[in-house]
Parts: sequence; C-alpha cells; structure tokens
Amino acid sequence: MSADPAARIAELRRLVDEANYRYYVLDDPSIPDSEYDRLLRELQALEERHPELADPNSPTARVGNAPSERFAPVRHAVPMLSLANAFSDEEVADFVARIAKETGDAEPVFSVEPKLDGLAISLRYEHGRFVRGATRGDGSTGEDVTANLRTIRAIPLTLPEDAPPVLEVRGEVFMPRAAFERYNAWAREHGEKTLANPRNGAAGSLRQLDPRVTAQRPLSFFAYSLGEVEGAALPPTHSQTLAWLRTLHFPVCPETRTARGLDGLLAYFAEIGARRNALPYDIDGVVYKLDRYDQQRAMGFVSRAPRWALAHKFPAQEEATVIEAIDVQVGRTGALTPVARLKPVQVAGVTVTSATLHNADQVARLDVRVGDSVIVRRAGDVIPEVVRVIEERRPLDTHGQPLHPPYALPTACPVCGSAVEREEGEVVARCTGGLYCPAQRKQALLHFASRRAMDIEGLGERFVEALVDFGYVRTVADLYTLTLDDFLQMKRRADERDGTVPETVKAGKIATRWAENLLAAIDRSRRTTLERLLYALGIRDVGETTAKTLARYFGALDPIMAAGEAALLTVPDIGPVVASRIAHFFAEPHNREVIAALRANGVHWPEGPPQRASDGPLAGKTVVLTGGLSSMSRDDATARLEALGAKVSGSVSKKTSIVVAGEAAGSKLAKAQELGIEIWDEARLLAFLAEPGA
Repeated sequence: MSADPAARIAELRRLVDEANYRYYVLDDPSIPDSEYDRLLRELQALEERHPELADPNSPTARVGNAPSERFAPVRHAVPMLSLANAFSDEEVADFVARIAKETGDAEPVFSVEPKLDGLAISLRYEHGRFVRGATRGDGSTGEDVTANLRTIRAIPLTLPEDAPPVLEVRGEVFMPRAAFERYNAWAREHGEKTLANPRNGAAGSLRQLDPRVTAQRPLSFFAYSLGEVEGAALPPTHSQTLAWLRTLHFPVCPETRTARGLDGLLAYFAEIGARRNALPYDIDGVVYKLDRYDQQRAMGFVSRAPRWALAHKFPAQEEATVIEAIDVQVGRTGALTPVARLKPVQVAGVTVTSATLHNADQVARLDVRVGDSVIVRRAGDVIPEVVRVIEERRPLDTHGQPLHPPYALPTACPVCGSAVEREEGEVVARCTGGLYCPAQRKQALLHFASRRAMDIEGLGERFVEALVDFGYVRTVADLYTLTLDDFLQMKRRADERDGTVPETVKAGKIATRWAENLLAAIDRSRRTTLERLLYALGIRDVGETTAKTLARYFGALDPIMAAGEAALLTVPDIGPVVASRIAHFFAEPHNREVIAALRANGVHWPEGPPQRASDGPLAGKTVVLTGGLSSMSRDDATARLEALGAKVSGSVSKKTSIVVAGEAAGSKLAKAQELGIEIWDEARLLAFLAEPGA
C-alpha cells in the first residue's frame, strides 16, 4: 500500500472503476461485495482528509452532490432523432423492400436490438473524462442531468487511454425490473412513495433536483449509438461500433445482434416477443438499424427520423375495466374533452385511472355510458383511450333497460357556466367564456409562459392554478405587475389550502429564493421577439411557423392587428380559416386591451420593415443546416437565413440549393456531395452574413 495519498487515491479509483466495469458491463464480478465496500470506504476517507485531491469523476461522486436549482438546456451538436414506428409485418416488409431497392442490396444486414422502455440520454466525454450528460428533450435541445448520471454505476466516468478526444455516446437509462421491485418493497417498508413503473422510475429519477435522490434509485444504462466524435476513425458498421464501445467499457444490451433481410428481422421480433416477459428490463418492441454506414448515408433522413432505422412495436396492450364517471376537461381554446374516470386497471405496465373519449362524436359512436364495461388501450406513451364498449356487460334496470342514459356533453361550461357551442363542420365543442373562464385562463397562462413562447422558467401548473384561483392574475399582462409579496402570499394560501407546510416557515433565504427567481424570469421575458409574442398570445391555429411568417411578412405588430382577412390571405401559407381566426382575435376589444397592457408593463420586441421572401439575396433558395455551429445556435442561423429570403429545410434533396456543414456533419453532407449541391462551411456562412445587404 502506497504511503503517498495521491498515489493511493489514484490506485483505489482504478480498482473501484475496474470492479464497476466487471460487475455492470461484463457481468463477471472480480471481487466480493464486502471487498468492494471496503475499497470504496477507504477511498471516501482519503478524499475527505485530502479535499485538494477531489475529482468529479471519482467513483465516490456517484453517491450524489448537493441539489442544483434547475436543469440547464443542452443543445445537441448532432440532433437526437426519433425513429419511425411499424406495427405490422407488412410495414417492416415495405421498409426492407425500400432499402433493398435504393441500396441495390437484395438482403441487407441489420443491427437488431430490443427497444428499451427507458429514457434516451447523451453522454459526452472529452479526453477520456465524462464532462456532460443530457436528455433527448425535443431532439435539438435537452436537459443537463450530468450530476444525476454520475450516480449510475453502469456509466463509466473515465475511459481507457485509447478513447478519442471527443466522444458522445447515446443510449438508454432504464430501471431493471428486479431493482424496481426491490425499490418499491423498500419504499413500502419505509412509508415512501412507490414508483409507478420502471420507465417512469428511470425518467423521474434522472430529473430529480437532488442527485442524492437519484443515487438511491437502482438505474442502469445500455449504449446504442454515437453522436459527435472527433479524432477517431469509426468502424464501417453499426454492429462493429457497438463492439468498439464495449472495449471502451460501455455496457451494450446483450440481446443485440445482426440479422439479414426480412426473414431475419421477423424471426428476431418473434424471438424477443416470446421472451419479452422473461427479460430483466421492460421493452416495447425491437429496433432495426441498417448495419453498414455507407448504406445508412445512402438512405438519408426524412423529417426528424432516419430512413435506415425502424422501431417495430409490439401490439398495443388492452384491458377491460369499468367507467365510474365521465368528466369534462376545458382546454386553452375552450375545447371540451370528455374523460372517462375508470376503475383502476394495469395496461402495459401502467395503472390507468382515466382515458380520453376525444369528443362528442366519439362518445356517440361508442354509445359509452357510466357503469359500462369497456376496453381501454394504451400504446406506448399515447394517452389511454376507450376503444370499445362491452355491451353484453352493460348494467340493466329491473325492466331490462340500460341503467344509465346515453352521455351528452353539457350545454354550459362546467368551470365557468358560459354557453357551449359547436361550430358547423367541427367535431369539438367549445366554451364561449374565453379568458373569463378560469380553465381557459390557466391553460392560456401556461402556454404564454412555455419555453417556445415567452419562456418564463419556473411558472408551472401549480403556481398558475394558485395565481388564477386566488385572483392575482386575470390576463397574461397581469404577470408583469406581480410583486414578491404577491408570490409569497399566494404560496402561503396555496400551502394552507393543500395542507402542506407553508414555505414561509422554513428558515433561511431559501424561503424566498423561488419567488425571486420567478420574478427575475418574468422580468427577463419582457424582452422578446414579435414571433414569440404572436405564438404566446395563443391565437387559435397560429403555431410557431405561422407566427414566424406573420412577423416577417408584416415586420411589426400594429399592421397585423389592423389587417383584415383579405390582407391576411396574401401572406404565404395562410388560408381562409387561419386568416379568419387571426382577424377575429385582433378585432376583440379585450384582446387589444391585453396587448396594450403588455406594452404598458414593459413587454417589448424589435420591429422593422416587412421581410418578404422575394426581397432577400437568398430568395427562392432552399438551405439545409447540418452539424454544429460554434459561432451561433442553429435557431439563430435559421433566423438569419430566413430573414434573407431562404427557406430552411431539414432534409437534403435535389431541390436543395446550399448545405451549410458545421462540425460533425454527417449523412446530409454526404448526400449533398453525391448530388453535387453547393456546400458552405461555417466560415463561408459568416462571410456571407457579413456582406453588405445581407
């Protein structure tokens, strides 16, 4: 044993890392648990005595550090794409036939693996050290959960010396079934809240603000692909890449293998399906990936999914239960959605207590009534729905007639009492109360504060409910008049109503920090953009794309407010229905009052001359961005290019004019080269944007 503390700490870290690798990756423990515990305790004691030798990648860091106040956004250098789904053998056959035709390979080879039911994450290593981990998020931007990922023993914190300088590994964090059962047994014993299912257990654990909570959750990890890589020549196939990742001490699902052609894929699907309930982790299907990277590049991408990969889902699981009541939910636009309250039932591993009935037409088609026995279906993450009534089980009265009458939507809003109307040709009935209706007001506030709208971080559902219920906020403009005392009073009243310990009784500055942070977030949102404001206002049928189009076409808010339907119909991609919605919204006096109040309360945005597509130097050109840009975000680059008249697309085709290739540009760059499309690097893009008139 070395007398040098630094040398002994380094040796202990190496021994513990090796033990973790043997146990969690190779499934071949090299030392007994008692020996592992002894080494870890010795390392902890030495690090406590020598804090100058602390290292965030030490095995002891896995026990969790102090809570962080929020998760920072992480923009993925290479987008984390989703997969297209198949639910039948025929869809898989079409997938294979398309690949065979376009690659010329009659029986292409695929890398196949179970589709784990966990949470997709990205791990970034620099010079062999784990530096950042993030969730998938929306594919472009995820949440920084580095501190929580450090607590998962299956994730290596340091890599062997031959690891590339930059390595981003994608994979799935999941909770093994046995660990899930053990945790819930412990939770029941100690009076703690149990986890609903392994997938929710994994997702909820990673989003804990306190890594020490995550450290108590028995999570694991399998690697399945790469993101950004620098300084390494990658193998020519996906299966060889997975084998390479194993040499770098990453765990890979042991059920991963290769299969040839349609017969190979369907045989693997049948095999895994038969073993599904015996596997030590939850899955909801299998994944097929074209194995050769050159063939992947030839196939390319469509929208947000690769054309060379497919998720073959197991059939949706259905269960029978009983409808105990039918309620109505009122959405942001006043839409009334009937919801069946169910006798609790397990569907696809989840306890389901409610299911959507969609709309009045669906209720009529099903002839669903209170007391009915029904079939409930839940496919993946889709909201559970009632798919069929078991009429032979319908309760009858003494005369043999149905005990309950057919259900009908209310004619008055259940929240505010306003009339409910259904426009001709629409399937949705709506409350006419507008922002007078508290339900619509709450949803409007949540939409207004959302990340893509005004981005008021921390203004979640519970706070919005309290602000509306206690009368602090009647319109979105009222948010900008709130004070610290308002938030503290609101929180105290909400805590008293809910029977929780009031925040104000807690000692220390943390008692008001949440309110100060929320006020700061509201204040930051005063400076916005016209397109964000238009989207945040919640005009029916006006999404982000339409809001962006309006902002550029008119340049300022007042011309939009003054435009009638005829003027709005001249805007590209805006049809009669959307033009009518926009004109009606701005014609309403109370909407104009809200906008005036927003301006009076300091909400502002830059305005300028109209930017018509035919005006800019890139008018008529389609531009594709691929790879990471170091000087600006992808959103900023898109905005600059669109302002110059370009159409920015997500996929490369013969119609593409220019491809801007940043760092780690992949298949889009390869396809552009094959098609002979003009390619700019980041320096060329910046030079163009700096030119006069650009």
